[in-house]
Formats: sequence, structure tokens, C-alpha cells
Amino acid sequence: MDEIQVPPYFICPISLEMMKDPVTMSTGITYDRENIEKWIFSAKNNTCPVTKQSLTSIELTPNVTLRRLIQSWCTLNASHGIERFPTPRPPVSKPQIIKLLQEAKSPKMQMKSLKTLRSIASENAANKRCMESAGAAEFLSSIINTPNEVSEEEGFTSTKDEALSILYQLKLSEHGLRSLIMSGNGEFIESLTHVMQRGSYESRAYAVMLMKDMFEASTPTLVLTLKQEFFIQVVQVLRDEISQKATKASLQVLVHACPFGRNRVKAAEAGAVRVLVDLLLDSSEKRACELMLILLDQICQSAEGRAELLKHAGGLAIVSKKILRVSKVGSERAIKILYSISKFSATPSVVQEMLSLGVVAKLCLILQVDCGSKAKDRAREILKFHAKAWRNSPCIPMNLLSSYPF
Repeated sequence: MDEIQVPPYFICPISLEMMKDPVTMSTGITYDRENIEKWIFSAKNNTCPVTKQSLTSIELTPNVTLRRLIQSWCTLNASHGIERFPTPRPPVSKPQIIKLLQEAKSPKMQMKSLKTLRSIASENAANKRCMESAGAAEFLSSIINTPNEVSEEEGFTSTKDEALSILYQLKLSEHGLRSLIMSGNGEFIESLTHVMQRGSYESRAYAVMLMKDMFEASTPTLVLTLKQEFFIQVVQVLRDEISQKATKASLQVLVHACPFGRNRVKAAEAGAVRVLVDLLLDSSEKRACELMLILLDQICQSAEGRAELLKHAGGLAIVSKKILRVSKVGSERAIKILYSISKFSATPSVVQEMLSLGVVAKLCLILQVDCGSKAKDRAREILKFHAKAWRNSPCIPMNLLSSYPF
């Protein structure tokens, strides 16, 4: 390829490489299918990369003439080491998907049809969007919503597992995710909760990751109606540490749910605080620690959450330890947690524990380093709350004691 000049109209404007499956957009510009699908579906752009025009349609028309020219050119230049690429498979059509969905309604054909759907979805983003527009999400969710007909020993049916994995793999649009949320007056959330309670590790991971996508697309009304069992099962997925993706998804789901007071109590009663403290003790990954501290801050804005944190032997210590060790966001959230404890739950024994654990010394250190004005202001307030008990303590090193606010 270095020795021969490739005709410029064979080159994809996005990758600057020779096209294998050229398709033309509504703007008249031709791109390689894989690259333009990533641009539209994965990066969620709604403009033409070259012209910057808004797209009136996302339909991609195969440029068969150009593809044949490229293939012929490759054949002619085979002596230069250029391989002729095979003719790409045509993208799936909506009627094909509708036919598969109809076949999947037959119990005898269901698993075979689901496996075919999984294969189609895995090929490219265009297939996923075609499946969504053909009603695949509604059909798959109906399988997941169907009451189990198998015994306890058999566990979840493989068709439910398959349907759930495909539904997650589809990466539905916001509209599609909202439709799932609204279907059956919250029935689908209950079905996913049931999956988390009784499904395999893989199914439980898919359930919580799909929930994360749904929560990101939802309105606040969704999280106002969540039941206690939902919190119990999400916390259990968190406790089991099925995978890093499942753990982060569980944290994000709970973060979406816990800005609301009653949900904070439900999360605390589900054992979230103990699990979060245990995870923080072993975790050093930045984003995961940030999410844990954000969630812990939310839950500790309830009396039940603060009580659970103080009940854990390592609660105050790990929160204090994470200050200045995670990120600016992590430090601010950790200090907010200590602020909630200091203001609303500071019994004499708690005040003394904060001193002996080095929490007070850490707060004095905050005043000396560059960590943001919000963190400093809140640390200063905490130190003022209990100045009588802390200011002259020998537990605070002299170099930090000089920072104590008066």
C-alpha cells in the first residue's frame, strides 16, 4: 500500500483508510459503514462529519458501484500485496426482524430465534437500531416479565437469561429506555429486581447494568416508587462484587435513587453503608471510590445512614483516610460525610473517636493544603463545632494545630 497511490475517493473521510463497505448518507457523502455507524450510534452525533449538516435521516445507502470499483482495483493490484476484501453482508431489514420476533413467540422456536437475534445485534449498531424500531425491546421485556414456570431447582429459564442479555446488548435509545420504564406501571423494574434476587451471576449483572441505563434516561418519578426489595437486591449485587462493571452500575443506580430522603433510609436499611465501607477499605480505583463516597454522603444525610456508619468499626477511619487520596470530588464528599456526623450525630464518644482516629488532624491538614475552597470551608466549620474538645488536644501534631480556627 505504501508503494501505490490509493485513489482518494476510495478513502473514508473519518478513518482515512480504504473503505470496505461504502455507504452514502442523506448529505451525499460516502463513508465506510463501520466508521459512520460509530459516529452516529456510539458517539450519538446527528450531523454529517464532512459537511456538518444536520441529518434529516440516518438511513445509509450501500454504494455498490464504488464498492465494486474498490474490489476491482484491489484485484488489479494484487501483485503489490493488496488483498481483495469480501463483499459485506447486507444489513438486516425490519421485515426480517419482525419475522424472527413472530417465530420467537412459539415455545419450540423461541431459543433458536433468540440466539439468531443475539447474533444479529452483535454485528453492528445499525442492526441494533433496526431491531429496536421493529419492536424487539418490547418483545424481549415481555419474556423477562413472564412469571417463571420452572421449579426452584432449575432456576431461571435460559430464555429469560438470553432475552435479558440481548436487551442489554441492544443499547436502546433514550426513547426506548423510557418506554421500558413506563411499560406495565413499573412491572419491568420489579421483573429486574426478581432477576437480581434469583438469577445467575451473569443475569444479575445484566439486570443492574440495564437498570443503570434506564435510570440515566428516566425522570425523578421513577425512583420515588422504588420498593425496599429493590434496594436489598442492588446492595446484594454490590456485596457480591460480580464484576467491575456490575459494581459500578450498582453504585450508579443507587446514586440516582438516593437524592430522595425515603430512599436514603431504604438504602441504609438494606445494608448499603456496611457494604460501602467494606468496599472502600479494599478499593483504590478512582471512579469507583468517588461513586462510593458520593453514595455514602447521600445516605449519611439520613439519621439511619449516620447510625450505620458509626456502627462500623472502620467507618470514620476509612472516610477520613480517603480525603486527599482519591480526587477533589472524593475529598469534598468525604468531608461532607464528616460534616453530617459532626453536626447531627456527634455524641461525646463520637467526638473522642474522631480525635483518636486522626480525623481532626486530617481536617487541620485540609486547611493547609490546596484542595478547594468548599472543602476548606466545611473542614473549618467542623473544627469550630467541637473546638472545646479538640483545640488543645495532644492528639493533634503541633504543625497542624497552628491551623486550628479560632
